[in-house]
Amino acid sequence: MNLRKIAISLILSAGAFGFTASAEAPNPMKEALMKAYQALLDEDPHDAETLFRRANEYYLRNDYIKALDDINNALKYLPEEDLDTRFQAIQLRANINMMLHRYEQAIGDLNSEISLDPQNYVAVYQRGTALYELGRYPEAKADFRLLQQRNPRSQEALFGLARVAVKENNLGLADELCDQAVELSPSNSQVYLRRASVRTLAGNEQGAVDDYILAISTDQENTPRALRELVEISKTNYPVVIAGLSTAIRQAPRNGMYYFIRAMIAQGHCNYLAAIADYDRIINENLDSYPGLNAALAECYFALGKFDTALLNIDYAISATRDNERYYVIKSQIQRALGNYDSALSCAETALEKEPDSNEALIAKALAQLRLGNSADASVCLSEATMNAPEDPYLAIIRGWVLKDYRRQKKNADMSFERVLDMDLAHDQIKSYRGFALLQLDRKEEADRWIERVLAITDDYDGEVNYLAACYYAQAGNSDKAFKCMAASLEKGYANYYNWAVNTEADVNVEPIRKDPRFSALLKANGAIFGR
Repeated sequence: MNLRKIAISLILSAGAFGFTASAEAPNPMKEALMKAYQALLDEDPHDAETLFRRANEYYLRNDYIKALDDINNALKYLPEEDLDTRFQAIQLRANINMMLHRYEQAIGDLNSEISLDPQNYVAVYQRGTALYELGRYPEAKADFRLLQQRNPRSQEALFGLARVAVKENNLGLADELCDQAVELSPSNSQVYLRRASVRTLAGNEQGAVDDYILAISTDQENTPRALRELVEISKTNYPVVIAGLSTAIRQAPRNGMYYFIRAMIAQGHCNYLAAIADYDRIINENLDSYPGLNAALAECYFALGKFDTALLNIDYAISATRDNERYYVIKSQIQRALGNYDSALSCAETALEKEPDSNEALIAKALAQLRLGNSADASVCLSEATMNAPEDPYLAIIRGWVLKDYRRQKKNADMSFERVLDMDLAHDQIKSYRGFALLQLDRKEEADRWIERVLAITDDYDGEVNYLAACYYAQAGNSDKAFKCMAASLEKGYANYYNWAVNTEADVNVEPIRKDPRFSALLKANGAIFGR
């Protein structure tokens, strides 16, 4: 797999790094089919065959609640003598209940399936899995052993028995069973993902990381999932992921893919100096050639506040490919930091010409327009971006900030901040930005309780949570707490110098405390993480 594909996989799988995959585009044929089903059911709500078919379509769309409703009605109206269709409907309902984690209900249907078809391998495996999830380990073990009797080479049986062994605290047996499963198909990446899940269950994160890396090196089929799992582990145990990748690099020092993954994960955790070292290694030793390497270097140097070096790298990336919409967004950010606002606006507009629906480009354009004094045009851009992403809390915060501070439209600004509070987000996550919205709405006591709870329950794995808490307290006028959070963030390695020293956007920044002598003292004391 080349580095471009690895980059796309990381971007789409690494929500922790602030990227979001686009929703799947509607399929006109499928939509027409659903309308046809609805028309038939409008004529006859008891049409069991149509209910069954629509339930299956909902199931394929992962819309399990609607699928369950339809299949329940289908079974209600299906003739008792139509045994074949009823059997298929029971199978479908069992699958739906498994996906909904309604294991007790699933077991009832699986028992019916197995009574009608005792050799049904899949149903026995599903029942064993459901029993395991319910904590009924002896019964689960019996089903997995039954699978093994029917097929001595069954990986499903081996991994099922391994999971039970972990729950029985027999970790040695779990390892042995997993290794037996791997030996059956060592050239298939899926087997390493499955062993990794058992190792994670057993608390062996280092072993799980090694397996995810093996999955990536074995074939391309499961690379996105393996990358996603590495990113998830890095959230709580960054050192073990980096250690695993470093071991892989020592064993295959000419494999640019490993350097790239390590660099992307380091960059995602704001460890920019380590990321730069790996990106440079790939380029300087000709391990791979991909414009995204220079774009990533530009992002790292930008975060470190080294804007001229960032500009050189992004210009190279732009010149090396036509697929460069996002690179123009990065260049717009760099030019804005350099004070070249006309150029920043031009770059954002070029990005929008290439990708008109890019919210990153719309925001970059709005921020450049603000610097040029065009707050009305900036507001229009942000309104368009909000229509594209109505559930993005930070975007609502930016829009409210522009309406309040630049457009002097307090009522509209408050509506934007209220929108943040209405979003269907976990309230106690820092990136719900709930406290920042409450602060703007003069609900400071609620806002203070929010940030205190976030800090109390969140494992701040790379300092970003404490950085945002420092922003909150700086904006709230509590400089002592702001500096306490700043010190904690820097200690954890949050090396985004641009955010610390330059960023003034959206009242989500530390600008109010930058003139305090404690601020420059903390940055100086932690200069090593910025390469200063």
